[in-house]
Amino acid sequence: MISRGLGSFRGRRVLLLQSPVGPFFFRLARDLQWAGAQVCKINFNGGDALFYPSDAIAFRGTADEWPAFLRRVMIERDIDVVLLFGDCRPVHRLARQVVRQMGVELGVFEEGYVRPDYVTFERWGVNGNSTLPRSPIFYLNRDVDPIPEPMPVRDTFWWSALWAIAYYVAAVACTPLYPHYRHHRRLSLVELFPWLRSFARKRSYARSERGMGERLVGELSGRFFLAPLQVHNDSQIQEHSGFTVERFIRYVVRSFASNAEEGAHLVFKHHPMDRGYHDYTVLLTTLAEEYGLKGRLHYVHDLHLPTLLKHARGVVVVNSTVGLSALFHGRPLKTCGAAIYDIPGLTFRGSLKEFWSDAGEFEMDRELFRRFYRHLISTTQLNGSFYRKLDLPGSHSGLRWPHKRDRAAPAVPSSGEFDGGERETA
Repeated sequence: MISRGLGSFRGRRVLLLQSPVGPFFFRLARDLQWAGAQVCKINFNGGDALFYPSDAIAFRGTADEWPAFLRRVMIERDIDVVLLFGDCRPVHRLARQVVRQMGVELGVFEEGYVRPDYVTFERWGVNGNSTLPRSPIFYLNRDVDPIPEPMPVRDTFWWSALWAIAYYVAAVACTPLYPHYRHHRRLSLVELFPWLRSFARKRSYARSERGMGERLVGELSGRFFLAPLQVHNDSQIQEHSGFTVERFIRYVVRSFASNAEEGAHLVFKHHPMDRGYHDYTVLLTTLAEEYGLKGRLHYVHDLHLPTLLKHARGVVVVNSTVGLSALFHGRPLKTCGAAIYDIPGLTFRGSLKEFWSDAGEFEMDRELFRRFYRHLISTTQLNGSFYRKLDLPGSHSGLRWPHKRDRAAPAVPSSGEFDGGERETA
């Protein structure tokens, strides 16, 4: 889908389902139509309707009625491509089944595996549903052309916050028009309060964690293991891991306390998008006392992730895209869930128990990573953002699709700012 650019949609009949919050799908539809596609859209709530107000079909039925409704629309419109955002949303899980049964092509958008300058676009599924090969042989026997230098995506936080607030207000206001709709997250104006709390906590953590960054890059450099946390309702956690964030914390602390050497430290980093929803201070304080880890167990929030990665002895994740950033920085990486980058030669293959003592001996295959990264970018990533358009003449969506005249660039990012998925977006 990516390799031929927008031209691959010429003459196709495209159905859009739910999108990221904001006008991205409305803008994308204009690009698809310019490329020669026929486009229609299904709206599921008032937020969808706000950002795609014309030429859309409203679904107001129950979840049980949804598969038959979708099948009927696809037959009537003679659809041959379905595009959606997030393949684990309830309406999209059912849609994937229908689309496969009907032999129609499916394209899935998601936040970028490589951030902040990319979004993900894959055929059939993303993350745990991705069709990316997990065998190192595939990548070592395949060479991919150098990737184009991405245009930088400027800060999207305020745009994504604006779109999210507008989406939720419209969805709540129009609840009587869509009485059976159930969102994948809490659909209420109460959702505004975690955002306000997040702003307040950001300032509070900046004060309370003052000096911690200097310790981690100074006296503790090379002595700490980093465990980046994920958003509590991330589909990667809920659908592809067998963990909750709290269960992951307990699992890692217990293993670290039993197996790490005396002078090692463990640092948990909170995800910025979960700042307003959860605070694990009490849990980690309790665990530090229970396992005798006072002074060795740390909890941070807004410290610079690439800097932490450069100074960590090793990194433990469930399946966060931060794992890709850890690989970029050459850090020994242990995954505890299903991840697209969990490939022999890239990640530590032993148990977590063994990781604490053996991480320093593990060396990632840099050539394998180079080829994997090139393939990942060229087949699953589009330069741009869902929330703020790149300045591309003639583009409505602001996504940079592949073009033969794109300038070649190095195989891996030249910047040390590759943040692996921690940018604050709605």
